[in-house]
Amino acid sequence: MPIIVNLDVMMAKRKISAGELAQRVGITSANLSILKNNRAKAIRFTTLEAICRELQCQPGDILAYEENQNDEDLLSTTVSGKEW
Repeated sequence: MPIIVNLDVMMAKRKISAGELAQRVGITSANLSILKNNRAKAIRFTTLEAICRELQCQPGDILAYEENQNDEDLLSTTVSGKEW
C-alpha cells in the first residue's frame, strides 16, 4: 500500500503510549493499533484531526505516500488501455 502511517514515530517523539493516545482521541486501543501498524484501509478526518491535536502535529507528520513498483505497473497497464 503506498500510504505509510508513521504514527509510532510521532508517538515516540511525543513520549505517549498507544493506550494513552487512544483514550485521549476516543478510539479503542485495537483500532489505534490497526492504524499504527499500517493495516487500516481508511481513517476518518475527525480521528485524524484528534490525533494531530493530541500529538501537536500535521497530517503529513504521520502519513506519507510511497510509490511502489506494483502501483506503477498497474497504472501503466490501465492507462494504456490494455487491462481493466
